[in-house]
Amino acid sequence: MTRRHLLSALPAVALATPPPGIRLGGPIFLKSTDPVEFAREHKRLGYGAAYCPTVPLADAARVEKAFAVENVILAEVGAWKNMLDPDPAARAANLAYVQERLALADAVGARCCVDIAGSFNPKVWYGPHKDNLSPRFYDATVENVRKVLDAVKPKRTKFALEIMGWSAPDSATSYLKLIKAIDRPAFGVHIDVCNAVNSPALFYNNAALTDDLFKRLSRWIVSCHAKDLAWLPEMNVHYVEVIPGRGEIDYQAYLRAIHKYAPQAPLMLEHLKTAGEYLEGATYIRKMAAAAQVPLFS
Repeated sequence: MTRRHLLSALPAVALATPPPGIRLGGPIFLKSTDPVEFAREHKRLGYGAAYCPTVPLADAARVEKAFAVENVILAEVGAWKNMLDPDPAARAANLAYVQERLALADAVGARCCVDIAGSFNPKVWYGPHKDNLSPRFYDATVENVRKVLDAVKPKRTKFALEIMGWSAPDSATSYLKLIKAIDRPAFGVHIDVCNAVNSPALFYNNAALTDDLFKRLSRWIVSCHAKDLAWLPEMNVHYVEVIPGRGEIDYQAYLRAIHKYAPQAPLMLEHLKTAGEYLEGATYIRKMAAAAQVPLFS
């Protein structure tokens, strides 16, 4: 079965329909390749959203059905390849992989396929580089996103770039500029407030930063990441990611912004090490949602 025939056989998914509450999700640690068991484990943990499991395109309908039965939405298919790799062969291979991941996201009805714009850094695929702040970076990113979207032509999902602190998109302003330049309806917005914090002013005023991001980008937001930031005292600015609740991110402001401006966007825990750490983070977010009087899906 070709990808075109597979997609045409799948039911339409109303991605824009707001849920009765924000859907929280995160990685799970179940040792299984059965999508039915995988979906049930999300339900058991109280998650209303999930990262798409690693499956071949041919299994998309089976995966979608398993999660639909448990009323757990598929939030994201991660691509996580450097679309700006300085090596031409590696860059071409990475772009092909991103297209495959976007096709999978469309096939399973995920809210988005997400990547970062990439980096010209030859050693660290997401690392800093002076040319990441140049017009060349911006123009190449516009071209890459158009190339990915035009190759796949997704009908049920969006392709989004995660905000980064040292390359575009790094703010609501730079994201809006990219949206206008890329000019494709299937291009969406992915919010990670922690990644947008790149100065002491934004660190201590992250509630205002959050409100600005959501207010200005609301109509395009498809998914969000949940983590926290702490400041490690050194002779220069050094933030570290920590479990939600152990840092300075204002989660009541974050949850209120999602609920007000993008209630259809799931909030996905990431970058923690153990099931216990994810439980701690989820418990804290649920506590903050109750304090902020923001409904969570359950």
